[in-house]
Amino acid sequence: MAPGAPSRADLLAAARRAAASVTDPEMPMLTLADLGVLRGVDLADDGTVTATITPTYSGCPAMAAMRDDLVRRLREHGFPAVRVHVSLHPAWSSDWITPQGRRALAEAGLSAPGPAPRRDGPVPLSLLPVRRDLACPRCGARGAEPVSEFGPTACTALYRCASCCEPFQHVKEV
Repeated sequence: MAPGAPSRADLLAAARRAAASVTDPEMPMLTLADLGVLRGVDLADDGTVTATITPTYSGCPAMAAMRDDLVRRLREHGFPAVRVHVSLHPAWSSDWITPQGRRALAEAGLSAPGPAPRRDGPVPLSLLPVRRDLACPRCGARGAEPVSEFGPTACTALYRCASCCEPFQHVKEV
């Protein structure tokens, strides 16, 4: 290592900070780290940075944008060789959203998911709306009414507050 050159630990820390600052393309109030999608950042001996991400669900259309944004951000921070690895195991859980991420969702007017359901085996299919006791992210009142189980992204559902009548998105529990 040349005198004055950053150490391997410093380079790895810089790569992790850069990767952790990338925002989600569908919910830009969240970083990939706060969403729990960024699983790891490694630095190889040859200087190649590998970022590992897990999709929120299989087939998530935002994965290509996440990959491109990670590559761009790491290159902007001086890492010319970047790989993005997609890991499907373990499957992402909404429980991985950080407390900071949950606060960012609420500040943006979205309802954060509650605890993910615990299941052994396959997820049972139901065509009925999921019953949730949600607090309105605007006024805090409970008893929101479902409007649609499908919001602008596959990860969200639409609700309306029974008290202030404002609509809001709820990030689904997975």
